Amino acid sequence: MKYGIRRIVLCLLLTLALMLSACVSPDSGAGNEGGSDIAGGGEDKECAEHVDENDDGSCDDCGTTLIVVIDFYAINDLHGKFSDTEDFVGVDELTTYLKSAYKTDDNLVLLSSGDMWQGSSESNLTRGAIITDWMNDLDFASMTLGNHEFDWGDEYIKNNAAIAEFPMLAINIYDNETNTRADYVQASVLVERGDAKIGIIGAIGDCESSVSSSFVEDVDFLVGRELTMLVRAEAQRLREAGADFIVYSLHDGYGRSSSSVQHPSSSAMSAYYDTVLSDGYVDLVFEGHTHQSYVHVDAKGVYHLQNGGDDNGISHVEISLNYVTDSFNVNKAEIVTNHNYSHLEDDPIVDDLLGKYSEQIAIAGKELGYNSAFRSGDEIRQKVADLYIEAGLKMWADEYDIVLGGGYLSVRSPYDLASGNVKYGDLMSLLPFDNEVVLCSVSGSKLLSQFINSSNSNYFISYSEYGDKIKNSIDPSETYYIVIDRYSSDYAPNGATVVESLGANIFARDLLAEYITEGGWGNYSLSTIPEVNKVAESLGFNVESSEKYYVKGRIVEEPYETYGNTTIEDEDGNRLYIYGIRSQSGGLYNTITNKPKLGDEVILGGSVVYYKNVSTGETKIEIKNANIVSILSE
Repeated sequence: MKYGIRRIVLCLLLTLALMLSACVSPDSGAGNEGGSDIAGGGEDKECAEHVDENDDGSCDDCGTTLIVVIDFYAINDLHGKFSDTEDFVGVDELTTYLKSAYKTDDNLVLLSSGDMWQGSSESNLTRGAIITDWMNDLDFASMTLGNHEFDWGDEYIKNNAAIAEFPMLAINIYDNETNTRADYVQASVLVERGDAKIGIIGAIGDCESSVSSSFVEDVDFLVGRELTMLVRAEAQRLREAGADFIVYSLHDGYGRSSSSVQHPSSSAMSAYYDTVLSDGYVDLVFEGHTHQSYVHVDAKGVYHLQNGGDDNGISHVEISLNYVTDSFNVNKAEIVTNHNYSHLEDDPIVDDLLGKYSEQIAIAGKELGYNSAFRSGDEIRQKVADLYIEAGLKMWADEYDIVLGGGYLSVRSPYDLASGNVKYGDLMSLLPFDNEVVLCSVSGSKLLSQFINSSNSNYFISYSEYGDKIKNSIDPSETYYIVIDRYSSDYAPNGATVVESLGANIFARDLLAEYITEGGWGNYSLSTIPEVNKVAESLGFNVESSEKYYVKGRIVEEPYETYGNTTIEDEDGNRLYIYGIRSQSGGLYNTITNKPKLGDEVILGGSVVYYKNVSTGETKIEIKNANIVSILSE
């Protein structure tokens, strides 16, 4: 009954509005798929009002062509994929493709169906601003909010709305306090192309559970019948305002369990779309959220498109519209995959924006360390669970008996980690979620049902020594302690109560970054400078160790130009001489493109030598021909 009164009032008002307008039957104009060779034309000044009773595309009085050809392009679930990487295509070539389309088509409408910001280091570190700026450059007509737009709270939605030169749409996001639409979104927008007016209605689907509840506690997503009534009423209002064609931009779609669905069934569509809307209210639907790729025509003849997400493609529909009768033909409906534009030249706007936000995104380029093997998404998530319990025990073991760490854990595109050097930005792409790591209390019954015995394949857990001993004898009536993150603690069925936080800015990726920096997944472990000194002393003079040793320190002497000879110092002031810095492949210091320099913190690995000059008797402990593992600060 939380929203009962508001919903009853809303239903009555919308029903009354529809009854009053019942005498005006909205003309769907849904035409047959085919084509038209008639280009759009301008209005003849000698004819005050065009008439086309036989709907042949020409004015009955003056013969003026009444057909406007309009191209719609829609992006869904970009997830911040701004710059090219080895794993995904950025927006630089897509920008070139779209700007080329603008040059040849005066009647182009570009829109988004949500989840544009969260996912990459560039977008996450700017909280979506870099993507919003890019959308301004491309003259987007609108952007529907997706669930991941809420991943940082509505403060950043408002910030981006202030930057945007286009409206944020979500007809069904309602403020719980005022019982009205949230003040940072609109229901729709009306745009003109040629002599045609196009209405765009935006809505977010039933995906509120995909957001950490603490970020959406002030709003409600109206779905089901309430959403249908809102869209019908808004479509009618837009028709009365002169809209010739209505686009529905919906952040929801078909296919939660399979990929590349080309022909979703109409019955399956009913889970997220009410086909009543296809009966004259909306003429074209662009969808998102499920990351599927399809072009589907429903039973009423309305096209539905979704383009896969992560810049795998873009939806494109071309129509020929009679702006007097509102009838139209769909000339083309397709998914343009990124193979059609990934070979194009980069548009300079990407580099311009990277420069504009360079200070905010600098940390993304920070080298963390070396990953020696391919890591699957499951291996990454299990390691995060391990790190949760390790961090929790380090922080709270003296006060609490902690059973396990982990919970619901998710990775994003590219979903795995290739072998090689790892940058912080790589982990931001894999683990973009800003969910605090927290200590929680939970009943034994919830611990058993939601964690220990969970059948959800996205739940990963790691036991403490204490937890491993008692996991088979949990008392349902007792209280236990676990280390999870805010997404799992906010999920009401888990029954978790937050006790303490590991830190406001410590997230899963930060724990994994620290692990990799310290040699985890690199098949090496860090040694301290005092430990290296002991190894050298045990070897004797001028004997080179057969094993490589890895040390971390800050370069405190300018490296020698050719070979990179230098000295590093650790946090305790211990110093170690480095006899030559080499690349990972063994190249000399002067051949390294991104060479470490004075002031950089580095991890280096090489053999240990207790060098003694036989002529002078001078001795020095050193790391010889030290390979760069990572440059931690630049």
